[in-house]
Amino acid sequence: MLATRGMGRRALGRRALGRRALGRRDFASCAICAAVGLVAVTDKAEAQAQPGFTRRILQTTEFPGRRFASVLVEIEIEPNALVARHTHPGIESGYLVSGGLTLSVQGQPDRVLKPGDGYQVPPEMPHSVRNGSQKSRIAATFVVEKDQPLSSPAPE
Repeated sequence: MLATRGMGRRALGRRALGRRALGRRDFASCAICAAVGLVAVTDKAEAQAQPGFTRRILQTTEFPGRRFASVLVEIEIEPNALVARHTHPGIESGYLVSGGLTLSVQGQPDRVLKPGDGYQVPPEMPHSVRNGSQKSRIAATFVVEKDQPLSSPAPE
């Protein structure tokens, strides 16, 4: 027989179904772990940042049983800034939310992007960005190998 003394109807129902209600202590532990994980991911991204732009990881989803993850990122580039040549260990798909910039991808003609334009950069393809006179904001998704840096410098 289940011990039911002091249990409310809702808790009793969950216990009878083999589930345990998430208590305050459990919730606090989960929240702390989530916050620490988010800080660790954010610190890794900021450590790779260059002057003139910021990259903020909004969400990371790992593909089960695979070696890849999808990383949703907000990128802000300061006016007239240059983002030096770099590569990513997977595909980058982006959407220019505001501002204007020139995207230079090795082996392709330069592309001038305006708000509403999308782009993709193949894996390991060196590319750089020259921002226009206004701050630019990009929403980007990277499908990259797990445990690899999000970006690496590429030789000129």
